[in-house]
Amino acid sequence: MTGLGLATSAGLNAYIPLLAIGVLARYTDLITLPDNWAWMENGWTLTIVAALLAIEFVADKVPVVDHVNDVLQTFVRPTAGGLAFGAASSSETVTVTDPGSFFSSHQWVPLVVGGAISLGVHGMKAASRPVINASTAGFGAPVVSTIEDIASVAMSLVAIILPVLVLLFIVLLFVAFWWLMRRRKRRKEEKAAARWAQSQGYRPT
Repeated sequence: MTGLGLATSAGLNAYIPLLAIGVLARYTDLITLPDNWAWMENGWTLTIVAALLAIEFVADKVPVVDHVNDVLQTFVRPTAGGLAFGAASSSETVTVTDPGSFFSSHQWVPLVVGGAISLGVHGMKAASRPVINASTAGFGAPVVSTIEDIASVAMSLVAIILPVLVLLFIVLLFVAFWWLMRRRKRRKEEKAAARWAQSQGYRPT
């Protein structure tokens, strides 16, 4: 559940779960990384990730720029998700003392699983953003992006501290995406109906 939550978080924002893992491992006892993952809590690593997060924070809130950013993040977010899942699957947290035993014989499995999860969430995010921008004339981009960032932070912390709630977060995420896509379909149908009515000579009263 910890790996699942962190990979899902990376699908929304690649850098938040990586920064959460590094900071919590470096300054708290909530997560303990093994030696081969210790680079994630290195000061230079945290500085670089924080700088990339700052860039992502701004770029994702500007209409059009957010779409370009999503295209670039198609490669970054799955990578971050794989790293986050891999780190979680081999580290000790406050709730699980030996999660790595499940993946011990196939070290590459967590990376692939995490990358696939993040890619799926990223696809949902990238597909929904043009709908939001089009329906709000771009004004919804910073609002939705901020909500996504908050959700990514919350998901990362919950995944490490209380992973039993991860499934609830994921269900809410899918429900929100389903509602948005349903709204998009309805708007398209309404526009198509309006165009057909105009083509037939009908005028709204």
